[in-house]
Amino acid sequence: MKRGATIAAWLAIVAAAAPAATPYPQVRPGITLQFPADHGAHPTFRTEWWYVTGWLRTVDGKDLGFQVTFFRTRPPVDAGNPSRFAARQVIFAHAALSDPASGLLLHGERAARQGFGLASARTGDADVAIRDWRLRRETNGQWRTRVTADGFALALAFQPTQPPLLQGQRGYSRKGPLPEEASYYYSIPHLRVNGSVVRDGKSVPVTGEAWLDREWSSNYLAPAAQGWDWTGLNLDDGSALMAFRIRRKGGGTLWAGGSLRRPDGSTVVLGAQDVRFRPIRTWRSKATGAVYPVVQDVSIRVNGRIFTRRLTPIFAAQELDARRSGLPVYWEGAVRTAGGRGYLELTGYDKPLAM
Repeated sequence: MKRGATIAAWLAIVAAAAPAATPYPQVRPGITLQFPADHGAHPTFRTEWWYVTGWLRTVDGKDLGFQVTFFRTRPPVDAGNPSRFAARQVIFAHAALSDPASGLLLHGERAARQGFGLASARTGDADVAIRDWRLRRETNGQWRTRVTADGFALALAFQPTQPPLLQGQRGYSRKGPLPEEASYYYSIPHLRVNGSVVRDGKSVPVTGEAWLDREWSSNYLAPAAQGWDWTGLNLDDGSALMAFRIRRKGGGTLWAGGSLRRPDGSTVVLGAQDVRFRPIRTWRSKATGAVYPVVQDVSIRVNGRIFTRRLTPIFAAQELDARRSGLPVYWEGAVRTAGGRGYLELTGYDKPLAM
Protein backbone atom coordinates (compact mmCIF):
# COMPACT_ATOMS: atom_id res chain seq x y z
CA MET A 1 0.00 0.00 0.00
CA LYS A 2 2.88 2.21 0.22
CA ARG A 3 3.06 5.09 0.24
CA GLY A 4 1.22 8.01 -1.27
CA ALA A 5 0.96 10.17 1.81
CA THR A 6 3.67 12.59 0.67
CA ILE A 7 2.50 12.87 -2.92
CA ALA A 8 -0.44 15.19 -2.31
CA ALA A 9 1.68 18.14 -1.20
CA TRP A 10 3.81 18.08 -4.34
CA LEU A 11 0.82 17.73 -6.65
CA ALA A 12 -0.85 20.72 -5.02
CA ILE A 13 2.21 22.86 -5.78
CA VAL A 14 2.21 22.17 -9.49
CA ALA A 15 -1.48 21.58 -10.22
CA ALA A 16 -2.28 25.28 -10.56
CA ALA A 17 0.18 25.56 -13.45
CA ALA A 18 -1.39 22.74 -15.45
CA PRO A 19 -3.37 24.03 -18.46
CA ALA A 20 -5.41 20.84 -18.87
CA ALA A 21 -5.94 17.41 -17.41
CA THR A 22 -2.95 15.12 -17.80
CA PRO A 23 -3.85 11.87 -19.64
CA TYR A 24 -2.61 9.39 -17.07
CA PRO A 25 -2.93 5.68 -17.96
CA GLN A 26 -5.40 3.69 -15.86
CA VAL A 27 -4.74 0.49 -13.96
CA ARG A 28 -6.60 -2.45 -15.55
CA PRO A 29 -6.95 -6.13 -14.66
CA GLY A 30 -5.48 -8.82 -16.87
CA ILE A 31 -1.92 -7.52 -17.10
CA THR A 32 1.20 -9.65 -16.66
CA LEU A 33 4.00 -8.16 -14.59
CA GLN A 34 7.41 -8.50 -16.21
CA PHE A 35 10.69 -8.67 -14.29
CA PRO A 36 13.14 -7.02 -14.07
CA ALA A 37 11.34 -4.29 -16.06
CA ASP A 38 8.61 -3.77 -13.46
CA HIS A 39 11.20 -3.24 -10.75
CA GLY A 40 11.96 -0.02 -12.61
CA ALA A 41 10.00 3.21 -12.99
CA HIS A 42 6.68 3.63 -14.84
CA PRO A 43 6.89 7.34 -15.67
CA THR A 44 3.55 7.73 -17.48
CA PHE A 45 1.59 6.76 -14.35
CA ARG A 46 0.72 9.41 -11.82
CA THR A 47 2.38 7.90 -8.74
CA GLU A 48 4.58 5.01 -7.67
CA TRP A 49 6.83 3.97 -4.80
CA TRP A 50 9.66 1.68 -3.81
CA TYR A 51 9.23 0.92 -0.13
CA VAL A 52 11.38 -1.13 2.24
CA THR A 53 10.68 -1.71 5.92
CA GLY A 54 12.26 -4.14 8.33
CA TRP A 55 13.80 -5.16 11.61
CA LEU A 56 17.52 -4.97 12.30
CA ARG A 57 19.64 -6.45 15.06
CA THR A 58 22.98 -5.04 16.16
CA VAL A 59 25.98 -7.20 17.08
CA ASP A 60 25.14 -6.70 20.77
CA GLY A 61 21.57 -7.93 20.29
CA LYS A 62 19.62 -4.66 20.16
CA ASP A 63 16.56 -4.38 17.90
CA LEU A 64 15.95 -1.48 15.50
CA GLY A 65 13.26 -0.79 12.94
CA PHE A 66 13.86 1.03 9.65
CA GLN A 67 12.03 2.48 6.68
CA VAL A 68 13.40 3.62 3.30
CA THR A 69 10.84 4.86 0.79
CA PHE A 70 11.32 6.47 -2.62
CA PHE A 71 8.38 8.07 -4.43
CA ARG A 72 7.99 9.16 -8.02
CA THR A 73 5.12 11.33 -9.16
CA ARG A 74 4.18 12.77 -12.53
CA PRO A 75 2.64 16.19 -11.86
CA PRO A 76 -0.11 17.51 -14.15
CA VAL A 77 2.28 19.54 -16.26
CA ASP A 78 1.62 20.34 -19.92
CA ALA A 79 3.59 17.77 -21.93
CA GLY A 80 4.17 20.41 -24.61
CA ASN A 81 6.00 22.74 -22.25
CA PRO A 82 9.50 23.06 -23.78
CA SER A 83 11.19 24.32 -20.60
CA ARG A 84 13.94 22.12 -19.14
CA PHE A 85 12.78 23.35 -15.74
CA ALA A 86 9.23 22.00 -16.08
CA ALA A 87 8.65 19.47 -13.28
CA ARG A 88 7.63 16.53 -15.46
CA GLN A 89 8.76 14.04 -12.79
CA VAL A 90 9.31 14.66 -9.08
CA ILE A 91 11.22 12.26 -6.85
CA PHE A 92 11.11 12.37 -3.06
CA ALA A 93 12.02 10.01 -0.26
CA HIS A 94 11.63 9.29 3.44
CA ALA A 95 13.95 7.33 5.71
CA ALA A 96 13.43 6.50 9.37
CA LEU A 97 15.07 4.57 12.18
CA SER A 98 13.04 3.31 15.16
CA ASP A 99 15.17 2.93 18.28
CA PRO A 100 13.29 1.33 21.21
CA ALA A 101 16.21 1.91 23.59
CA SER A 102 15.68 5.67 23.33
CA GLY A 103 12.00 5.62 22.31
CA LEU A 104 12.87 7.86 19.36
CA LEU A 105 11.92 7.78 15.71
CA LEU A 106 14.70 9.47 13.74
CA HIS A 107 13.76 10.47 10.21
CA GLY A 108 14.83 12.49 7.21
CA GLU A 109 13.45 13.56 3.82
CA ARG A 110 14.72 14.42 0.35
CA ALA A 111 12.91 15.88 -2.68
CA ALA A 112 13.90 17.09 -6.15
CA ARG A 113 12.60 17.26 -9.69
CA GLN A 114 14.10 14.64 -11.98
CA GLY A 115 17.13 15.70 -13.98
CA PHE A 116 20.01 18.15 -13.56
CA GLY A 117 21.94 15.43 -11.73
CA LEU A 118 19.67 15.88 -8.70
CA ALA A 119 17.23 12.97 -8.97
CA SER A 120 16.48 10.03 -11.24
CA ALA A 121 14.24 6.98 -11.52
CA ARG A 122 15.48 4.45 -14.05
CA THR A 123 13.18 2.41 -16.29
CA GLY A 124 13.93 -1.26 -17.01
CA ASP A 125 15.16 -2.06 -13.50
CA ALA A 126 15.17 -0.47 -10.06
CA ASP A 127 17.56 2.45 -9.54
CA VAL A 128 16.11 5.57 -7.93
CA ALA A 129 18.15 8.34 -6.38
CA ILE A 130 17.97 11.84 -4.90
CA ARG A 131 21.46 13.30 -4.59
CA ASP A 132 23.27 11.03 -2.08
CA TRP A 133 20.21 8.86 -1.29
CA ARG A 134 19.80 5.77 -3.45
CA LEU A 135 17.91 2.48 -3.76
CA ARG A 136 18.87 0.11 -6.57
CA ARG A 137 18.69 -3.50 -7.67
CA GLU A 138 21.92 -5.07 -8.85
CA THR A 139 22.28 -7.56 -11.71
CA ASN A 140 22.69 -10.44 -9.23
CA GLY A 141 19.22 -9.71 -7.81
CA GLN A 142 20.39 -8.07 -4.60
CA TRP A 143 18.94 -4.68 -3.62
CA ARG A 144 20.99 -1.96 -1.92
CA THR A 145 20.21 1.35 -0.27
CA ARG A 146 22.26 4.15 1.22
CA VAL A 147 20.81 7.18 3.01
CA THR A 148 22.32 9.80 5.31
CA ALA A 149 20.07 11.96 7.49
CA ASP A 150 20.36 14.05 10.64
CA GLY A 151 21.26 11.70 13.48
CA PHE A 152 21.60 8.46 11.53
CA ALA A 153 22.68 6.78 8.30
CA LEU A 154 21.82 3.44 6.68
CA ALA A 155 23.89 1.31 4.31
CA LEU A 156 21.95 -1.91 3.76
CA ALA A 157 21.86 -4.82 1.30
CA PHE A 158 18.70 -6.90 0.78
CA GLN A 159 18.97 -10.45 -0.54
CA PRO A 160 15.69 -12.00 -1.78
CA THR A 161 14.92 -15.45 -0.37
CA GLN A 162 11.50 -15.71 -2.08
CA PRO A 163 10.12 -14.69 -5.49
CA PRO A 164 7.93 -11.59 -5.85
CA LEU A 165 4.48 -11.96 -4.29
CA LEU A 166 1.92 -10.60 -6.77
CA GLN A 167 -0.88 -8.86 -4.92
CA GLY A 168 -4.55 -9.03 -5.87
CA GLN A 169 -5.26 -10.58 -9.27
CA ARG A 170 -1.73 -11.34 -10.44
CA GLY A 171 -0.60 -7.82 -9.57
CA TYR A 172 -3.86 -5.90 -10.12
CA SER A 173 -4.87 -4.73 -6.63
CA ARG A 174 -8.28 -3.09 -6.05
CA LYS A 175 -8.35 -0.15 -3.60
CA GLY A 176 -12.00 0.89 -3.92
CA PRO A 177 -15.47 0.08 -5.25
CA LEU A 178 -14.63 1.10 -8.83
CA PRO A 179 -12.32 -1.13 -10.91
CA GLU A 180 -10.05 1.81 -11.81
CA GLU A 181 -9.49 2.60 -8.10
CA ALA A 182 -6.56 0.23 -8.07
CA SER A 183 -2.80 -0.18 -8.34
CA TYR A 184 -0.30 -2.57 -9.85
CA TYR A 185 1.28 -4.08 -6.77
CA TYR A 186 3.80 -6.71 -5.77
CA SER A 187 5.84 -7.40 -2.64
CA ILE A 188 9.08 -9.19 -1.85
CA PRO A 189 8.86 -10.52 1.72
CA HIS A 190 11.61 -12.19 3.76
CA LEU A 191 14.51 -10.15 2.40
CA ARG A 192 17.72 -11.06 4.24
CA VAL A 193 19.46 -7.87 5.41
CA ASN A 194 23.13 -7.11 6.03
CA GLY A 195 24.85 -3.78 6.42
CA SER A 196 25.48 -1.02 8.89
CA VAL A 197 23.73 1.72 10.83
CA VAL A 198 25.49 4.92 11.86
CA ARG A 199 24.42 6.57 15.14
CA ASP A 200 26.27 9.36 16.91
CA GLY A 201 29.13 9.06 14.42
CA LYS A 202 29.62 5.34 15.12
CA SER A 203 29.01 2.64 12.48
CA VAL A 204 27.43 -0.56 13.85
CA PRO A 205 27.08 -3.79 11.81
CA VAL A 206 23.50 -5.09 11.57
CA THR A 207 21.60 -8.06 10.19
CA GLY A 208 17.88 -8.54 9.87
CA GLU A 209 14.84 -9.17 7.72
CA ALA A 210 12.86 -6.79 5.51
CA TRP A 211 9.81 -6.39 3.28
CA LEU A 212 9.77 -4.57 -0.09
CA ASP A 213 6.57 -3.12 -1.59
CA ARG A 214 6.22 -1.81 -5.16
CA GLU A 215 3.10 -0.01 -6.39
CA TRP A 216 2.17 2.30 -9.24
CA SER A 217 -1.19 3.85 -10.07
CA SER A 218 -2.99 6.85 -11.51
CA ASN A 219 -6.19 6.67 -9.43
CA TYR A 220 -5.30 5.21 -6.05
CA LEU A 221 -8.01 6.35 -3.62
CA ALA A 222 -11.75 6.82 -3.99
CA PRO A 223 -13.11 10.30 -3.13
CA ALA A 224 -14.82 8.79 -0.06
CA ALA A 225 -11.54 7.43 1.36
CA GLN A 226 -10.04 8.91 4.55
CA GLY A 227 -6.78 6.92 4.58
CA TRP A 228 -5.58 3.38 5.17
CA ASP A 229 -4.24 0.85 7.62
CA TRP A 230 -1.65 -1.56 6.17
CA THR A 231 0.58 -4.29 7.51
CA GLY A 232 3.27 -6.52 6.02
CA LEU A 233 4.41 -9.40 8.27
CA ASN A 234 7.34 -11.78 7.85
CA LEU A 235 6.38 -14.86 9.84
CA ASP A 236 8.87 -17.26 11.41
CA ASP A 237 7.64 -20.33 9.48
CA GLY A 238 8.49 -18.65 6.15
CA SER A 239 4.95 -17.46 5.44
CA ALA A 240 4.09 -13.82 4.73
CA LEU A 241 0.93 -11.81 5.32
CA MET A 242 -0.10 -8.51 3.75
CA ALA A 243 -3.41 -6.96 4.79
CA PHE A 244 -4.94 -3.52 4.33
CA ARG A 245 -8.14 -1.60 4.73
CA ILE A 246 -9.14 1.69 3.14
CA ARG A 247 -11.05 3.68 5.76
CA ARG A 248 -14.16 5.61 4.80
CA LYS A 249 -14.59 9.28 5.66
CA GLY A 250 -16.94 9.42 8.62
CA GLY A 251 -15.99 5.93 9.79
CA GLY A 252 -16.04 2.33 8.65
CA THR A 253 -14.19 0.43 5.95
CA LEU A 254 -14.53 1.37 2.28
CA TRP A 255 -12.39 -1.49 0.91
CA ALA A 256 -10.00 -4.18 2.17
CA GLY A 257 -7.77 -6.92 0.86
CA GLY A 258 -4.46 -8.71 1.13
CA SER A 259 -2.67 -11.99 0.61
CA LEU A 260 -1.23 -14.88 2.58
CA ARG A 261 1.77 -16.77 1.23
CA ARG A 262 1.99 -20.13 3.00
CA PRO A 263 5.27 -21.82 3.98
CA ASP A 264 5.01 -24.08 0.90
CA GLY A 265 4.84 -21.02 -1.38
CA SER A 266 1.16 -21.28 -2.26
CA THR A 267 -0.82 -18.04 -2.04
CA VAL A 268 -4.29 -17.17 -0.79
CA VAL A 269 -5.77 -13.93 -2.16
CA LEU A 270 -7.82 -12.12 0.48
CA GLY A 271 -10.87 -10.23 -0.74
CA ALA A 272 -12.71 -7.28 0.71
CA GLN A 273 -14.74 -9.53 3.04
CA ASP A 274 -11.75 -11.55 4.23
CA VAL A 275 -9.84 -8.85 6.17
CA ARG A 276 -10.74 -7.09 9.42
CA PHE A 277 -8.74 -4.59 11.50
CA ARG A 278 -9.87 -4.11 15.11
CA PRO A 279 -8.25 -1.34 17.17
CA ILE A 280 -7.16 -2.44 20.66
CA ARG A 281 -5.15 0.49 22.01
CA THR A 282 -4.49 4.02 20.73
CA TRP A 283 -1.67 6.52 21.08
CA ARG A 284 -2.08 10.30 20.81
CA SER A 285 0.68 12.37 19.25
CA LYS A 286 1.65 15.42 21.29
CA ALA A 287 3.05 17.00 18.14
CA THR A 288 0.03 16.70 15.84
CA GLY A 289 -2.87 15.64 18.07
CA ALA A 290 -3.58 12.65 15.82
CA VAL A 291 -4.83 9.51 17.58
CA TYR A 292 -3.51 6.28 16.08
CA PRO A 293 -4.68 2.69 16.75
CA VAL A 294 -1.13 1.44 17.27
CA VAL A 295 -2.21 -1.93 18.72
CA GLN A 296 -4.59 -3.79 16.43
CA ASP A 297 -5.99 -7.27 15.88
CA VAL A 298 -5.85 -8.22 12.20
CA SER A 299 -8.18 -11.08 11.25
CA ILE A 300 -8.18 -12.92 7.94
CA ARG A 301 -10.58 -15.54 6.62
CA VAL A 302 -9.02 -18.51 4.82
CA ASN A 303 -11.19 -21.38 3.58
CA GLY A 304 -13.96 -20.40 5.97
CA ARG A 305 -11.69 -20.20 9.04
CA ILE A 306 -10.78 -17.00 10.87
CA PHE A 307 -7.18 -16.39 11.94
CA THR A 308 -6.29 -13.40 14.13
CA ARG A 309 -2.94 -11.82 14.89
CA ARG A 310 -2.34 -9.00 17.32
CA LEU A 311 0.09 -6.31 16.19
CA THR A 312 2.04 -4.62 18.99
CA PRO A 313 4.50 -1.78 18.26
CA ILE A 314 8.13 -1.88 19.30
CA PHE A 315 7.15 1.46 20.93
CA ALA A 316 4.20 3.76 20.37
CA ALA A 317 5.81 7.05 19.27
CA GLN A 318 6.57 6.15 15.63
CA GLU A 319 4.76 9.02 13.94
CA LEU A 320 6.59 10.57 10.99
CA ASP A 321 5.85 14.29 11.08
CA ALA A 322 7.27 15.94 7.96
CA ARG A 323 5.21 19.13 8.03
CA ARG A 324 8.32 21.32 8.21
CA SER A 325 9.24 19.98 4.75
CA GLY A 326 5.75 20.67 3.40
CA LEU A 327 4.89 16.96 3.52
CA PRO A 328 2.13 15.19 5.48
CA VAL A 329 1.95 13.18 8.69
CA TYR A 330 1.56 9.43 9.12
CA TRP A 331 2.44 6.64 11.56
CA GLU A 332 4.92 4.03 10.32
CA GLY A 333 6.02 1.54 12.94
CA ALA A 334 7.83 -1.70 13.59
CA VAL A 335 5.42 -4.22 15.15
CA ARG A 336 5.61 -7.67 16.70
CA THR A 337 3.08 -10.46 16.38
CA ALA A 338 2.95 -14.04 17.58
CA GLY A 339 5.45 -15.93 15.43
CA GLY A 340 6.66 -12.98 13.40
CA ARG A 341 7.49 -9.31 12.94
CA GLY A 342 6.76 -6.59 10.43
CA TYR A 343 5.46 -3.07 9.97
CA LEU A 344 2.16 -1.24 10.40
CA GLU A 345 1.29 1.94 8.50
CA LEU A 346 -1.55 4.29 9.46
CA THR A 347 -2.45 7.25 7.22
CA GLY A 348 -5.19 9.87 7.28
CA TYR A 349 -5.50 10.10 11.06
CA ASP A 350 -4.67 13.79 11.27
CA LYS A 351 -6.78 14.73 8.24
CA PRO A 352 -8.11 13.02 5.08
CA LEU A 353 -5.37 11.85 2.75
CA ALA A 354 -5.46 13.44 -0.71
CA MET A 355 -3.85 11.52 -3.58
